[in-house]
Amino acid sequence: MKKKILTLALLVATGLSVSAQKKTGIHLLTSHSIGSSGGWDYLTVDQKNNNLFVSHGTQVNVLSKVSGDSVGVIHNTPGVHGIAIASALGKGYTTNGKLGTCTVFDLRNLTVMAQINVGQNPDATFFDDYSQKVFVFNGKSHDATVIDPQTDKVVATIPLGGKPEAGVSDGKGKIYVNIEDTSEIVCFDSKTFKVLSRYKLVGGEEPSGLAIDRANSRLFTVCSNKVMLVLDAKTGKHIAKLPIGDGADGVVFDATTKLAYSSNGEGTITVVREVSADKFVVEETIKSESGARTIALDAVTHHIFLPTANFEKSTVEGQRPKMIPGTFKVLEFGK
Repeated sequence: MKKKILTLALLVATGLSVSAQKKTGIHLLTSHSIGSSGGWDYLTVDQKNNNLFVSHGTQVNVLSKVSGDSVGVIHNTPGVHGIAIASALGKGYTTNGKLGTCTVFDLRNLTVMAQINVGQNPDATFFDDYSQKVFVFNGKSHDATVIDPQTDKVVATIPLGGKPEAGVSDGKGKIYVNIEDTSEIVCFDSKTFKVLSRYKLVGGEEPSGLAIDRANSRLFTVCSNKVMLVLDAKTGKHIAKLPIGDGADGVVFDATTKLAYSSNGEGTITVVREVSADKFVVEETIKSESGARTIALDAVTHHIFLPTANFEKSTVEGQRPKMIPGTFKVLEFGK
């Protein structure tokens, strides 16, 4: 008993909490080798077909999320950034940054079905289950392209007033998107396509990754100044400001476990627990690998996936290390 009391006293004295010492049990399960050359950005899980789509240079690599085996490749997607999954229609969409297009492909056999002209430097994208539309966020033209997947036609272009990054839906008709160069979140209507509000990110710079807890209307945005901000999606009120690692470019929220994961390019994953709708704590920092800055969640297995590669050690201060050819891979974490 005396030993337990002493341990607790030491924790309090050093400013630590018992809850902060808890470990999630999440660790690296395996590394899926892809091997081809080129950079990368987003990756996306196709729950229905158990596949993982990974953007990679001028193509998208497709892996089985069950075995990690290669399922196929979607070619001719120069500067690919994001992949949207429209499961109900059996279609996927890639954003080809260098072409200003989206490639439409069949989710079952991966054959290309169409090419759609969108804005300049299309980046993040997702399929909104409420409006049944695909939203594409264009970095250079500072707008969002709306695609009707029934016809694969562009039905609207929404000016956003800045460079958009990741976007999410509340499942009730509102879309939220990070605006990197103005450090704010823009909210617009998914049916009328009208901008409804702009939330200034106080204490957050250059937001990139964005996630949402639909049940509690909470937005999680990760910023370049190593913070995660939690906002009330309905009002824009700031709920929490939490420290994360450097180089974050992605965040996901697991609605079942109530955990948010920030993927930090420095080589860590910051795990934030939603204790309640108004209380959030950093639960753990997990070691990943340098360059693993984007992330995807498998909502069924609760595993997370992060793409990266091996790098040469730079001999010049401030110079970005070079990727070692043939080392591209996807890290899979879970319990």
